This record gives sequence, C-alpha cells and structure tokens, in this order.
Amino acid sequence: MIDDLHVLRMERLFDAPPERIFAAWTDPVVLRRWWAAEPGWTTPEATTDVRVGGSYRLSMQDTRGKVRSVAGEYLEVDPPRRLVYTWAWEAHADAEQPGEPTIVTVEFVPEGSSTRVVLEQRRFPDASQKAMHEHGWRGCLDSLERALSALSVGPERAEA
Repeated sequence: MIDDLHVLRMERLFDAPPERIFAAWTDPVVLRRWWAAEPGWTTPEATTDVRVGGSYRLSMQDTRGKVRSVAGEYLEVDPPRRLVYTWAWEAHADAEQPGEPTIVTVEFVPEGSSTRVVLEQRRFPDASQKAMHEHGWRGCLDSLERALSALSVGPERAEA
C-alpha cells in the first residue's frame, strides 16, 4: 500500500455541472484560459488527444517568461466522470532532469447543479515534490474557479 507521503489528494466544489468541468479539463481552447499555477501566468500551449492511449501537453509561462511543460498519456477516459493519466515534467534549463512519471486521477462527482472535483496524484518520490505539486494544483484549481464564470463550455466543445 502507498503511504500518504506519496499520495496527494485534493477536493474542490465548482458551481457547474460535470460536463462543463470535464470539458474545461480536456478542451485545449478552454485549458489555455485557466491552466496556470499563479495569477498572471499564461498557458502558451495546451494540446490534448483525449482517448485511452492519447497524449496531452500543457505549458505554463510565468511573468518572467519562463515556461514549464508537462506531458503524459491518458490511461482512462470516462466522460464526464473520470480521467486518469500519467504526469511527467519536461526538462528545462533551470530544472533537474524529470523523474519517474506520477499518476493523476480526476473524478468529477455531481452534487446537485455543482461538481466536486476529486484529484489524486500518486507516486511522488519525496515530500518536497508532493508539496510543490500541492501548491501548483491549488493555484490551478483557483484559476479554474475564477475562469468558470467567464467561460461558456458545453459537454462537447468549448465556445471561444
């Protein structure tokens, strides 16, 4: 069994149905509007091939221009209920070489007209990596919450 040191678990309730939140999580157009760990950061790249075996790549750019990119493969896709995918940071000039990929599971649980997002990330090599990801995910979820009110997202496709 994996202990708590190696597992990050977060929950957030969003005022939108699961189809809208799932689309925000998987549609590249919408991801570019909210995928950032800090206010003021941007998302210069978001590509997704949302199917088992498909890949994704997401990039965040900080206010100084530094870009951080993560990529992985979808292991499970069950719209609008669940996504499971690998997560591996790409190397960049200021970072160590990336380690082994972690596994991210995101569940979209309906609660009336809202959705509870339950995010779990496993296989962290140490507590500092887990803490870094917790900070980043918290920032991304805050960004999604801010962006949702401005987005018009349907279950099939985000509207620009």
